[in-house]
Amino acid sequence: MTQARILIADDHELVRVGLRRMLSVHADWEICAEADNGLEAVAQARATHPNLAILDYSMPHLNGLEATRQIRQALPDTEVLVLTMHDSDSLVAEVLAAGARGFMLKSDIGRELVHAVEGVLRHRPFYTEHVAKLVKEGKLSAAPRRAGGPLSPRERQIVQMIAEGRSTKEIARSLGLSPRTVETHRANILHKLNLPSVAELVRYAVRNNMVEA
Repeated sequence: MTQARILIADDHELVRVGLRRMLSVHADWEICAEADNGLEAVAQARATHPNLAILDYSMPHLNGLEATRQIRQALPDTEVLVLTMHDSDSLVAEVLAAGARGFMLKSDIGRELVHAVEGVLRHRPFYTEHVAKLVKEGKLSAAPRRAGGPLSPRERQIVQMIAEGRSTKEIARSLGLSPRTVETHRANILHKLNLPSVAELVRYAVRNNMVEA
């Protein structure tokens, strides 16, 4: 059995407890850190250097997609397995582009999690049946890729937090920025995306899987 240090990140404590219990059947797998939001997941990954990060897609402050990008950029030897409630083609493509090695529906965790972790720890891709079919048909690449889109990581992070309904002061406090800096970022984002209002920015975030509708 492969020895491994594993980071678990999900904003629901019961989910983290369930993942921890399922993974504890292997004595060689150590849960080295846990997080309940994307920012903390990235910070814990940087601090503990896990072999594998298991990330929920829908996390506050920083979603699993952005957390994957940042973890893979900072720690290229850390593999990522993303958990989600949905497997739309566009969401899957973005997750793979961000560098995740695996993609699993939460409904499959009970019967597939251990198998998925075993494969990803051996640097083998793992996908749900639907995603595997898309890869086989050549509609998606099986190899992790890197992508960033028109926005910088900081800008994508601020877009998500705006779409979550957080105020300028809340965003500034969470990110260690001044309110004026957050406002400047927001103005730059609207200009870059050619959007007329924050309401349209929220719609952009939903369309691009930054937050759930």
